[in-house]
Amino acid sequence: MSARVDWRRDYDSLAYKVCDPPPAVTQGVLAMLDTLGLPYGAFDFVITPTGEWVMLELNPSGQYGFVEQATGLPITAAIADYLEGVT
Repeated sequence: MSARVDWRRDYDSLAYKVCDPPPAVTQGVLAMLDTLGLPYGAFDFVITPTGEWVMLELNPSGQYGFVEQATGLPITAAIADYLEGVT
């Protein structure tokens, strides 16, 4: 599968699902956002065959629409709420 090298090369073979990251990953993501002063960030991870989460990058303005569409997560609404000061 060519998506193993670059996920954009075989987009139709990919699937997305909502999952709960390990607590250490969640804590690390929140700590990094706090340290960088970012309210939002698109983190890219790979999960190894042994289940280890490895962060590849953080994009402070990364695209998320395709994830929102595939999963039904209300990402746009959450960002809009943040911008409007709604908690």
